[in-house]
Amino acid sequence: MNLLPKSCQEFGSVDYWEKFFQQRGRRAFEWYGSYLELCGVLHKYIKPREKVLVIGCGNSELSEQLYDVGYQDIVNIDISEVVIKQMKERNASRRPQMSFLKMDMTQMEFPDASFQVVLDKGTLDAVLTDEEEKTLHQVDRMLAEVGRVLQVGGRYLCISLAQAHILKKAVGHFSREGWMVRVHQVANSQDQVLEAEPRFSLPVFAFIMTKFRPVPGSALQIFELCAQEQGKPVRLESAERLAEAVRERQQYAWLCSQLYRKAGLGSVSLDLCDGDTGEPRYTLHVVDSPTVKPSRDNHFAIFIIPQGRETEWLFGMEEGRKQLAASAGFRRLITVALHRGQRYEGMDSIQAELSARVMELAPAGMPAQQQVPFLSVGGDIGVRTVQHQDCSPLSGSYVVEDVQGDDKHYFRRLIFLSNRNVVQSEARLLKDVSHRAQKKRKKDRKKQRPADAPEDLPTAPGQSIDKSYLCCEHHKAMIAGLALLRNPELLLETPLALLVVGLGGGSLPLFVHDHFPKSCVDAVEIDPSMLEVATQWFGFSQSDRMKVHIADGLDYITSLAGREARPRYNAVMFDVDSKDPTLGMSCPPPAFVDQPFLQKVKSILTPEGVFILNLVCRDLGLKDSVLTGLKAVFPLLYVRRIEGEVNEILFCQLHPEQKVATPELLEMAQALEQTLRKPGKGWDDTYILSDMLKTVKIV
Repeated sequence: MNLLPKSCQEFGSVDYWEKFFQQRGRRAFEWYGSYLELCGVLHKYIKPREKVLVIGCGNSELSEQLYDVGYQDIVNIDISEVVIKQMKERNASRRPQMSFLKMDMTQMEFPDASFQVVLDKGTLDAVLTDEEEKTLHQVDRMLAEVGRVLQVGGRYLCISLAQAHILKKAVGHFSREGWMVRVHQVANSQDQVLEAEPRFSLPVFAFIMTKFRPVPGSALQIFELCAQEQGKPVRLESAERLAEAVRERQQYAWLCSQLYRKAGLGSVSLDLCDGDTGEPRYTLHVVDSPTVKPSRDNHFAIFIIPQGRETEWLFGMEEGRKQLAASAGFRRLITVALHRGQRYEGMDSIQAELSARVMELAPAGMPAQQQVPFLSVGGDIGVRTVQHQDCSPLSGSYVVEDVQGDDKHYFRRLIFLSNRNVVQSEARLLKDVSHRAQKKRKKDRKKQRPADAPEDLPTAPGQSIDKSYLCCEHHKAMIAGLALLRNPELLLETPLALLVVGLGGGSLPLFVHDHFPKSCVDAVEIDPSMLEVATQWFGFSQSDRMKVHIADGLDYITSLAGREARPRYNAVMFDVDSKDPTLGMSCPPPAFVDQPFLQKVKSILTPEGVFILNLVCRDLGLKDSVLTGLKAVFPLLYVRRIEGEVNEILFCQLHPEQKVATPELLEMAQALEQTLRKPGKGWDDTYILSDMLKTVKIV
């Protein structure tokens, strides 16, 4: 039996509804949920003693169930004579005070201000089938009648799917009339989430339009959203923002529906936001492992990433998360990253907060009531303290934060918030500082400090930063590349002129300055804010052998190359990021590898010098083009891929006859390493420079 219309326009037809109810008989037809699913929002906005008008009642049991729990002053209208007759017969003896009338809601016969509530369950959606002039005119008449029969302070409570054209029409009409507009997402029961076939991919909403007395000349408009997970409404600044917020929840519901029906949708990520502030609180990545054989206990798990470790390859990159999911042995794994600026009480509170929400992302076939395991590294949520936050006109918003690593050391990081999962600069804190931080953390747990209160870690550069330690693997590889200058034993005893483009926290130039006593380092940084950050937070300082030039690296090198007595550097290093996130190459900006500019770089190198470039490029075609351009200027090119990262370090030299076989290159790196390990040099034992060059290949 076909009970659905051939076209959506038939929803507004009297003939269609007459045939519909004749075919369906007395069996109730519930649009958008049963009474049990809607009672929470209905009881919130309708008082038992209020007079209620239900428009387009159909043969729904909603009015009957409201009547049975104490809402007895209810009038129902519908355009179908068939259904009105059915409902009168069904309720005459059991519900004598409830009335059913055949009436057109666009031409109601009630006096003005007759009701305190007009209840509409799916009727507006059924009438507003398109945006044709005839349809919009009919809807205008319907909404005008709703406004006419409501008392001041009364409410139009409309249950709807809130599709864009319906939301636009309803919100626009009543906000222009000066009514308060609230959209309330209707909560689904947990059982519905795991139904074999959910009723709708879109969530159900209730519009609550409250009639205010007109105030001449007043332009005040009130828009509020009460989302499913919130206990109180949030005020929004405009109808457009309200529509955007509803659309976000619809997209989330659609995503949940798709994830439930099928696995392997590709890379799926979403943010869960704080209900009061709207700020992101958790970032979720859904990872399916189709190769994992299903069993009763391996359907689904949640992995909480400790604070500060979301930048690691295993957690921060898609390939890393796939490896994590496969090794965990679950068909679906959701990784959860915790956001800076949010307060977390511990693993138990996070689990309680996330349990209901993440269950909406469960795969099909998971047994009902099954416990979903929450996993982490060592059962700890980690430690993150934001020490400094600011905004640079060039780099945008950034933070300096201290995090605890998996070896219990603390690390200081510079993060650009435009690319939250990339560490721009990192330095290790001295152990005594780490111990004080741990003690202070235990004290703070007892004090229940405010969320924005930072730990008072020492911030003076000389007291906190371990200058002998390079955190970034690509920086270690760049230092190892100095072995290409030959005679590594002499590097510490002979002058070494170095140009570094891209300062960040200053770790790379500072390391060369401190460990190569005859070195003279010029660092170029376009953003003056970064020099302040490096100096205040990362232990960086200038000296007679270390100078920072605030300039565009392109302009600075062009200026050097144009001099008659141009300087000559033993090594030029590029460690500069692109400010344009749309490019397939995030480091360096494309202009830094244009052939005319590379010729200028070549002109400021000594004949035996080395040009070292940190390349981060996900576009294979673009990367091939960069390598081709480099080889056209520097005939000798080595490539070192950083394991577990996108970074590749390119070592470029001028003369093919200087070509060094890999074994010899390793010997030179080992010699440099041993020289730096000599007593008094401050070299950290964790460094093995030769490891940095083991996978070097000659292009």
